[in-house]
Amino acid sequence: MMCARMPASETAFLTLVALASVAAGAIASVSGFGIGSLLTPVLGWRVGTKLAVAAVSVPHFVATALRFVMLREHVDRNLLLSFGVMSAAGGLAGALLHSWAENRALTVVFGALLVFTGVSGLTGLSRKMRFHGPLAWLAGAVSGFLGGLVGNQGGIRSAAMMGFNVERHAFVATATAVGIVVDSARMPVYLATQGSDLVRLWLPLLVSTAGCVVGTLAGAKVLKRLPEPVYRRIVSGLILALGVFMIGKALLQRA
Repeated sequence: MMCARMPASETAFLTLVALASVAAGAIASVSGFGIGSLLTPVLGWRVGTKLAVAAVSVPHFVATALRFVMLREHVDRNLLLSFGVMSAAGGLAGALLHSWAENRALTVVFGALLVFTGVSGLTGLSRKMRFHGPLAWLAGAVSGFLGGLVGNQGGIRSAAMMGFNVERHAFVATATAVGIVVDSARMPVYLATQGSDLVRLWLPLLVSTAGCVVGTLAGAKVLKRLPEPVYRRIVSGLILALGVFMIGKALLQRA
């Protein structure tokens, strides 16, 4: 009995998913975000943004867990217990409202915040802005809520974390630990509301998860070689690029 051939369009789609996943995993290993930012538009092109947000949470969780295992000794516990706890709580609240939210209306605000943070990091302004005490808790809650609501939390979380004075390994490790907490809070919501649809996407999920794992391992090697000043400029540039992309996407959708 001959096996049915996969349609060319499906093969091309899975190839795009694989390439985007490897790139996303590598970027996330350096910046602490990138998987949702890159994969959500790719999957959304085929299945729609709302389902794509839920689907990306699967490879995101696997790659984030792997990154945490590799960097766990660098986690800043104080930052995790303040910013991280509130980020998880905000992420859960945002995820609960995700199904009813109009995501396009929120992307402009989301993108503007990222552009401001990216420019601040590149110009040195971010070094004058530091979060302490209650501001750390507030930054966590707001970034978590926006991320859960829009479904793209990593970028705004890393943007908020630019306000803390932590070195590159601690930055990525702590962002990763927060990501695990947030994923653990929001994934049950996505599974409860869209579980049957996710099962039908088993092949793209398998491909994207494998790609993110490969990219995560490759990106970890790059992180070790980056000098601290160069690292912060790279992260700021990535945050700026993500903000511009989000605003452009919102304007195109509204056109």
